[in-house]
Amino acid sequence: MTRSFRCLLVATALAAGCGQPAADPAKKTEPTKQAEPAKQAEPAKTEPAKTEPAKTEPAAPPTPTPPAVSTGACDEKQAKLSAEADARAQPYGIVQHLEKNFPDMKVSWLMKETPYQNFVVKTAAKNFGRCDDSGCYLFAAPTAVIEDAVKKSMTGDKHDAAVLGKALGLPAKNFEGPLRMMTLDLRATNSCVRLPVDSDPGVWKCQSAEDKDCFKFGGYTSGGVPEVMVLNAPVDKAEVKEIP
Repeated sequence: MTRSFRCLLVATALAAGCGQPAADPAKKTEPTKQAEPAKQAEPAKTEPAKTEPAKTEPAAPPTPTPPAVSTGACDEKQAKLSAEADARAQPYGIVQHLEKNFPDMKVSWLMKETPYQNFVVKTAAKNFGRCDDSGCYLFAAPTAVIEDAVKKSMTGDKHDAAVLGKALGLPAKNFEGPLRMMTLDLRATNSCVRLPVDSDPGVWKCQSAEDKDCFKFGGYTSGGVPEVMVLNAPVDKAEVKEIP
């Protein structure tokens, strides 16, 4: 190879090398991006449970309280007599009389054994008392008063008619011999009740100012025992007790 040709090859190689772009320096490594922290999951929104208000049944209407005392079911005639008696006794009246002396509406009375058998048992009477076309009329006193009078009249195993008569303000002869004590709850029977009046059957009218064991208007016996007039007191509703 000639010298001239070798020089030409060298020159050609250099020329070719100069024409290549210089190699780029190593590229800077970009820092690795840190992973963003995971976003905390928002708590699931829970809708409050919809609860329908409990259905409340309407309250039952209150039971009416029965009156403390009652004059019962009086017919037209007895209602008129009662109104007249109240007017006569003003400012007192049957309601006030019951409230004061018969708050439990229980009444009692006494009968001799013989009349009890003859007029109640043998006749299968429906009501106690002296009866006429308008009804049966019965004088009665507070049960507690009768019970106390009977208890205090007992001498041994028998009652003393004189002591009992004095306590009740009635003649002793009304209580001689074996007796029957009847008790009636007027609330259970709804019997008509009013102040006794002079025209009532069985009234023992006073013959003189000195008479003591006789009828005195006002709702009390001559001995100061409260009394009422009961109309149509049913036999089958009464509690009967023997008094020797």
